Amino acid sequence: MNRVRLMIGFGTFLLAIAIGTGATVFLQITKAAPPQNSQTDRVITPRRIPYPNFQMEVLVNGRPLAEYHARGRTYVEALRGAEYQLRLRNSSPDRVAVALSVDGLNTIDARHTSAWNASKWVIEPYQTITIGGWQMSSERARRFYFTNERDSYGAKLGQTANLGVISAVFFRERRRITPVTPPKPIYRDRQSDQSSRAQEAPTSKSKSGEAARDNRAVMPTPEEDYAATGIGRSVQHDVRWVNMDLDSRAAAEVTVRYEYYSALLGLGVVPKHSREPYPLRRREDSRGFSPEP
Repeated sequence: MNRVRLMIGFGTFLLAIAIGTGATVFLQITKAAPPQNSQTDRVITPRRIPYPNFQMEVLVNGRPLAEYHARGRTYVEALRGAEYQLRLRNSSPDRVAVALSVDGLNTIDARHTSAWNASKWVIEPYQTITIGGWQMSSERARRFYFTNERDSYGAKLGQTANLGVISAVFFRERRRITPVTPPKPIYRDRQSDQSSRAQEAPTSKSKSGEAARDNRAVMPTPEEDYAATGIGRSVQHDVRWVNMDLDSRAAAEVTVRYEYYSALLGLGVVPKHSREPYPLRRREDSRGFSPEP
């Protein structure tokens, strides 16, 4: 029997309601966002990801970023300084566990492992969860936000080989989950003095999005400055640990690459012919999880 440790969130960061008293399942209440009329506003309804039962969206201000499909991959445009969330949808009749990594680091414990060995999030049948930050303990998380490579959480941990990639690997459950005693805290921020930097992260969703678009308009991203994810402000996010028996074969994997607009131009993802600088070639090799042994 293959048993792995997983994490269930008691809430999402936006618009979550509990089902019953003390429930561990939450339902995301959202409405489809209409396309934007402005050509400069890239936060629009995305194209369908090619896994009908499983979906991952990158949200800024609660709305999905536009997706670009090129070079055999899916891309989104990072908005400088904006906090973001990851919305995971399970449209299947099975309970699933999701190994979720940002910049090659597990969103639960910041480790770089194979998807099978990673700690995972649990999603009930036909349900949706939203993960908005790095889980620091069983009660707290610190928000994702778009920044540069030097300021990234990966740089703080000395893990910079896989910046610019978000990956979700879905595993179906074989048997129902059973609650277990929570393990020791999973906090992995190795530089506690960075807490002051976290307080400088955007505290207003609407302001962060506006600032990001303004920066793109008047401060073009330098060629050597590529997008990565920072460890931002601390927020309440209660979770608990469970044991779960999973099918060892992944049901699906959804991967998204994110870059600032100038880098998307350099890759040819958005229209404009441009040579591909070396750092972009290196970032194109980024992986969400390490290969299975």
